Order: sequence, then structure tokens, then C-alpha cells
Amino acid sequence: MASESKSKPVRLVIVGGVAGGASAATRARRMNEDAEIILFEKDEHVSFANCGLPYHIGGEIENRDALVVASAEFLRRRFRLDVRTREEVVSMNREKKTVTVRRHAIEGGSAEATYEQPYDKLILAPGASPIVPDLPIAPGLPSVDAANVQTLRNLADMDRIKALVDSTKVKRAVVVGAGYIGLEMVEQLRRRGVDVALVELQNQVLPLLDPEMAKPIESSLRENHVELHLGVGLESIQCEGTNATAVRLSDQSECAADLVIFGIGVRPNTQLAVESGLAIGGTGGVHVDQFSRTSDPDVYAVGDASEPIFGPTQSPMRVALAGPANRAGRLAGEHAVTGKSQPTVPVWGTSVVRVFDVSVAMTGLTRASARRFGVEATSVTVVAKHHAGYFPGAEAMALKLVFDPGDGKILGAQCVGGSGIDKRIDVIATAMHFGGSVRDLTGLDLAYAPPFGSAKDPVHMAGFAATNLLDGVETFANSDADLEGLQIVDVRSKAEIEKAPLRNADGVIHIPVDELRDRLDELDPTRPTVVSCAVGVRGHIASRILRQHGFNVQNLSGGATVRNRCFDAS
Repeated sequence: MASESKSKPVRLVIVGGVAGGASAATRARRMNEDAEIILFEKDEHVSFANCGLPYHIGGEIENRDALVVASAEFLRRRFRLDVRTREEVVSMNREKKTVTVRRHAIEGGSAEATYEQPYDKLILAPGASPIVPDLPIAPGLPSVDAANVQTLRNLADMDRIKALVDSTKVKRAVVVGAGYIGLEMVEQLRRRGVDVALVELQNQVLPLLDPEMAKPIESSLRENHVELHLGVGLESIQCEGTNATAVRLSDQSECAADLVIFGIGVRPNTQLAVESGLAIGGTGGVHVDQFSRTSDPDVYAVGDASEPIFGPTQSPMRVALAGPANRAGRLAGEHAVTGKSQPTVPVWGTSVVRVFDVSVAMTGLTRASARRFGVEATSVTVVAKHHAGYFPGAEAMALKLVFDPGDGKILGAQCVGGSGIDKRIDVIATAMHFGGSVRDLTGLDLAYAPPFGSAKDPVHMAGFAATNLLDGVETFANSDADLEGLQIVDVRSKAEIEKAPLRNADGVIHIPVDELRDRLDELDPTRPTVVSCAVGVRGHIASRILRQHGFNVQNLSGGATVRNRCFDAS
């Protein structure tokens, strides 16, 4: 009896490696042993830990090889992938189902060549490129080509920056951009003993955060002798020969520099998609469906150049993070070689960064981004310890929970502090993934032992506060609220108030919470009232007392701790 003939193996071509492309290639192989899988990477390294690059420059990650997640040879040997490094896909013909590839010349090796490669299915994972502003150079160079003006996107960038720092010629650096990469580079350069000036066009570091949540990061930067220039842009770069010597800012100040690093964001590499006529979404990435297919069903797009669904708005949006790229690549690789996979799920933008001894994490919407997206939102802020306060080493964290004021659906969260902030944001991101509300947070069964948490975890506390608001048990004044004309009652002790007076608040009445019931006659029940304590706990008790005595009262969210951050003049 004749054996059944096999259908022709699918030929999958993947453009780009790192997070999305490498994940797509390896999943495709695991799901289809017969597929022909060709992976093009224009650089030398096909799969590396780009999130770890700053830490090798700073010396926390000593072994450079640890950053190579999977070498080309490893992928060839273990997964039988046709990995072609230093080969760049420069165009695609969707009618012919081919891509044009430029093989870059290798010193002492092959010459540059161009050829066509057919495909059955194509996955675009080209990533994004660092944004470098078009600045005037004074004097000399036609663009930002100075040898000591750098961006950090791959291992080659890392090697150049590390070589400069290792040379001991770098005494002072200017980092432009106070996002994740910029802050990580600031921390690691200070670790190496380099004096650093940080320049950010917005009025705060980490512009994605609500302003008061970024204040502890700014304080940590100053405590570690970082020179902050917030709310100013770059005007020019001063050069001598082929080296930058200083940057001039829009406020006409100058920062001397032996090294300039740009970390002002990335631009999606969508040229292939645009030139081939694929649909581009509203935020500049390639439009994709739930299986990462583009407007051409034989072409997929994943990673920084694509537009997954952003969970809080349920709208397509670019989210340039490694986690979503890995997950989308995995599913796209499976779908391309089998015709089926689970659909991708919405992305919440969950992220975390450490800056010296302070860390901050976020997921979903902030109050500010909710306003930009036209999403109705309210919030509560709680300040609590990361584990039981009586156990040594307890560190304070501020957790801001953003939610729908109607049904309590969680829209986002931000957490700033020391240890344990990632745990709280991950818990809330998980609840958001399953469509959770603030009421769900109050009943979560979280692990508790004194070294790890509290019986009432900060997540619970945020849920309690939000539920009190929804149920009318309590109302809150925002941390940065205008308190003019209101009756303000500070229920802290005299010593606490002397140490940290409530900022931007005139005519504050000081009544410790334990004396409040006996001193109600000192207050006017006809005036709108705001109560404040250190973090909001005693304020809650005070607001319940006053409310039940007929007062129209609000509790200041986060108390004096968070309000004073909002109006920090440093």
C-alpha cells in the first residue's frame, strides 16, 4: 500500500530576532518539525537581553555572555533554524511573496550581496530604533555623529558606551530623557563614579506616571548627586573635533559632557510595512488582528512595530515592552506554521524600574492618561509597609489605584517605594487581566507571614479605600487638590506637624484624632471640610467621626505624605 504523501512544508520567514522574532521562530519549530524556518537579523546577535544592557555597563552584570540569550549557532543546532545574521530585509513583494535581502559585507569575509527569498508566511519583528533629535552642532559636525554621543539599543551600542566609560576618560555624562532607559543609565553611570546630569523635556521624571508618584524617584536622584534639568529641552551639542564637550539647554544653561546618551524614546521600524502597503494603525504601528496578522493574512507583525490591543481602552496602541513582544511572537510563530493558536490578549503596559534605592511600577492607566484617553476615572492612594510593620526592615510604599467611578472596574495602578512594589502591581495587573473590580481586591487571599506581607496587604488597603468611596462610606480629596476656602483639619500629633507641615494649605486646624470627639465644638459643621493625617489611615477615622456628626467631609488621599510630594519645591 502506498504511503500517504505529505503536503509541502510551510516556509516561514521571520524579519528580526530578539524578543518577538526569536520567540516566534522557536515556537514555530516546536509546533511544526517539518516547517522551513528562516530568521533574518541585520545585526550580529539574534537573541539578547536588551533590558540588561545598562547593568553590564555599570558592572552589576559582569559577564557579557550572560546577555546573549540564544546564539545563532545554538538556534541552528537545537531548533534547526536557518539563522542568517548580518542579513537585512530591505523590501518585500506581497504579490510574489518574496523579500529582498541585503547580505552585509563582513570584514575579511564575504562581500555585500542582494538576493530574493520566497516565503509562504512572513513575520515582521523589526523592533524600533532610538529617537535622536536633529540638533545643530557647534561647531563642525553635520549631525549627531560625535563619537561620544550614543544611544543604547543593542550589544554593539552597549560595547561602545562601556568602552568609553572603561577608558576612564568619562568624568561627566549627560543623559537625555528620564524614561526607563535614561534612569537605568543614570543609576549605572553613578555606580561607575561618573557625574551625571539628567535632562528631561517634561516637568517630571518618568512622564508616564502621575506627578506625585514620580517625586520619590526625583528625591532619590538628588540624594545620589544627579543634577536634574526638568522642563527644559536641548538646544545644541557643543563639539571639539569629533567629540561632544557640552550640551546647551533651552534655558541657555550648559552641561559639560564627556559622554552624551539619548534615551528619549523609540520609533517603530515600519518602513517595510509602509512600503508594501500594509495597514498602519493610529499610533504609528502596524495594524494587527488577534492572531497578530496584518492586513495581509500571510504577513504577521509583533513587538515594538505592531499595535496590540491596550487593555484599559480596548483600542490598538503601540506598547514597546519586551514581555508583550515575547508573548505575541510565540503565538504568531505557532499560528503561522499550524494555522491556529490562542488569540493574543490585551496588553496593560505593566512595567517596573529601579532607581538607586527606590523603585516604581505601573500598569494600565494613570489619572493623567485617563484624561488624555477620555476615560472617566477616579483614584485612591494608600501608604503602607511592604511587610508587617513590627518585623525589622519594613519599607513604606505608596500605591495609587485608578478605577471606574461607576462600577469600580480597575483601570490602572502605580506603586512607588522599596521592596515589594512589583508584587503589588503584578497582583493588580492580574486582576485587571480578568476584568476585576476594586471590590475583588478586598477579598484576595494573599500569602501572609511577617517577613513577606501583612494580614491587610497594601493591595487590600487600596481596595478597601476604593470600595468605601464607591459605597459612599467616605469621599476623598485628591492629593493635589486646591484646598483654598475649605476647613482643613490635621489630625496628626504636634511633633508630626512641626516636622512636616501640610503644604499648600492655609488656616489648618490641628486636632489629634484621639481628641477629635471631645473638640467638635472647635469646628464649623456647615463648612466643607478636609481631614488629613500622615498617610490617610487616621484621616479615615476622623472622616467617619465627622461624617456621623453631620459634617460634609473628605479625607485627603495619601495624607500629608503624598500631598507634600505634589508640592515639593526641591
